[in-house]
Amino acid sequence: MSLHPLSPSLSLSPPLALASLSGQSDAEWALAAAEWAGCAFLGGIALDGPSREAARELVARDRTEFLPDDPIGFIDDQLAALEDEPIQAGINVRSASVEAIPPVARVCRERDALLEINAHCRQPELCAVGCGETLLGDADRLGEYVASAVECGATVGVKVRAEVPGVDLPTLCRSLEAAGASFVHVDAMDSESVIADVTDACDLYVIANNGVRDESTVREYLAYGADAVSVGRPSDNPVVLERVRQALEEESPPIDR
Repeated sequence: MSLHPLSPSLSLSPPLALASLSGQSDAEWALAAAEWAGCAFLGGIALDGPSREAARELVARDRTEFLPDDPIGFIDDQLAALEDEPIQAGINVRSASVEAIPPVARVCRERDALLEINAHCRQPELCAVGCGETLLGDADRLGEYVASAVECGATVGVKVRAEVPGVDLPTLCRSLEAAGASFVHVDAMDSESVIADVTDACDLYVIANNGVRDESTVREYLAYGADAVSVGRPSDNPVVLERVRQALEEESPPIDR
């Protein structure tokens, strides 16, 4: 049984997440940072044929990707490895089709894990098949992904990106909330104040990402209304994680682990 059982009101303790790094973020990576983080998003995992083919193309140009023969079995094994550990597990997934979402949602429900739909990756190979960042411009389809996962009993959120032409994040987040999402993980890019726009627009649990390294960045995102922050590339750097965790403790009520 997970030490962080899910509830309708999502809360990470401490409010520090590890953002997925494709081909690197597995259970071992999460366990190495469990001393500092309250949540780790494993993945990203390509679920269906088109997204897996895109991932193979990324590997061909020297990017790291998870490409197990059985994505659902791999996800189940990875989440099982964290089930009794003091960190909330999540899985970041890519899919070009809604049909690939329910099987992974059921695994997340059984493993008390968060399901994070990837509407964030901007590699041309992924966008060409209709997943990643492309989903930001197709709110109806993204909403179907969320709703299909919620119907399976999973706690669902979406990883999104700011500064995408034609995409109004506050409006999109309202539609995700209406579809049943519990959280949104926002890569603010160079527009940190977008966090305030999102928190003003919806009641989703908001995880702020991009440039989180120290007290000043933590304080800025919390001031904009973020419920939690996430660390990406430095997620394997204990010095950065300790600095961020300490900043969160200073800015928030005491954390009971």
